[in-house]
Amino acid sequence: MGTLRLNRLSTRHVGPIECRVEAAECVCIHGASGSGKTLLLRAIADLDPHQGEASLDGAGCSTLPPPEWRRSVALVVAESQWWSEHVREHFAHGVNPAWLERLGLPVAAIDWQVARCSTGEKQRLALLRSLMQGPAVLLLDEPTGNLDQDSTRRVEALLDDYRQQQSAALLWVTHDPEQIRRVARRSFALRNGLLEEDLPR
Repeated sequence: MGTLRLNRLSTRHVGPIECRVEAAECVCIHGASGSGKTLLLRAIADLDPHQGEASLDGAGCSTLPPPEWRRSVALVVAESQWWSEHVREHFAHGVNPAWLERLGLPVAAIDWQVARCSTGEKQRLALLRSLMQGPAVLLLDEPTGNLDQDSTRRVEALLDDYRQQQSAALLWVTHDPEQIRRVARRSFALRNGLLEEDLPR
């Protein structure tokens, strides 16, 4: 997989940001509501206008077609989007039944109607949808924000395995200091539009 690098990346009131997330590393970002955490992830995913550059293994976002960049650098949001009636229609790359079970979902969930899914079920299914595309980088915007403790730990464990097995870089936004301690060795606070690295624990 690859290393994500941000070189003077700016969007609206965020930036310029300099940051590097190595392959197989998880880095967390926290900050007050409205500080720009989601804006930063959207800029990295090339979903919002921005200045500066994000690159994956030296290949700049600006040099690649947007769909290709977003397959490799995938944004997973707390409030997922669904455009078809059935869950299966959103899984163009198929589904790993073992991953469904690891997330506490029955294998039959792939055949559910989206309308019958709870918010937490949609959140876990949206994460799985992104993982099935095999991204080199995961941009995680509160990926456990709507989940109970058991489901949260399941998500954390699956993401940790994916990170290690695929050498994926994870940039994880969370408000939970305990989660930061569990999933990351480095973390940053987003304040006044800039990242400030937390002191080593």
